[in-house]
Amino acid sequence: MAEGGKIAAEILNEIVDHIIPGITTATLDSKVRELTEKNGVRAAFLGFEGFPASICTSVNDEVVHGIPSNSVILNSGDLISLDLGVIYKGWILDLATTVPVLNPGEYDNWAKSHPEELRLLSATKDALNSGIKQAVAGNNLGHISSAIQKVLEKNELGIVRELVGHGVGRGLHEEPKIPNYGSQNDGPKLEVGMVLAIEPMSSLGDWRIKTSKNGFTYRTADGSLSAHFEHTVAITANGPRILTESAK
Repeated sequence: MAEGGKIAAEILNEIVDHIIPGITTATLDSKVRELTEKNGVRAAFLGFEGFPASICTSVNDEVVHGIPSNSVILNSGDLISLDLGVIYKGWILDLATTVPVLNPGEYDNWAKSHPEELRLLSATKDALNSGIKQAVAGNNLGHISSAIQKVLEKNELGIVRELVGHGVGRGLHEEPKIPNYGSQNDGPKLEVGMVLAIEPMSSLGDWRIKTSKNGFTYRTADGSLSAHFEHTVAITANGPRILTESAK
């Protein structure tokens, strides 16, 4: 899984590098198909429960499961969440990141002029890192959930409650479910050998979500901007190991 995670991270990094204003999300999906074939992996999402693409491209108020399309043209300043799953030698790796749509060299100015969007991205990524630190054998699953919740609430972000992280391995969505909120006493004890897809999802507004007409995409109910970060993490005798470490 570590080998597959490295490949998945490299693919996602390359997709991020292709994001500029004017590109369509369908173009990003085509690039993913090219890179998965080149690297000897398969897209885990393609065909999963009928999903029609190799990557999820969720824009602005879309939380997860955005479907790539030629009609979705990215504009400068949009936020796009990229969620990628790959299958490598029968094992599944799952990771996600959220980035602003900018031309090269524009990030510093964007960050200075968009403090709310920066808070959303930075805090959600921090929440992921805090959750990962709690992925230790002997902790309860709730240690991860509670750590994520504390960071998101401290930064006054809405915590998406209807969507969760999950176990991952031979299957894409395995037990246990990992809420992004809860008590440290919740859930089963974590054990060496478990592999978890930890993925905080948050918004600048309310936590409630709704399903789009396409039946796949979840959006914030109030139209607020959303962010999603994810890593696949193994629980080892030496602590958590991020298998998708090099993802941006």
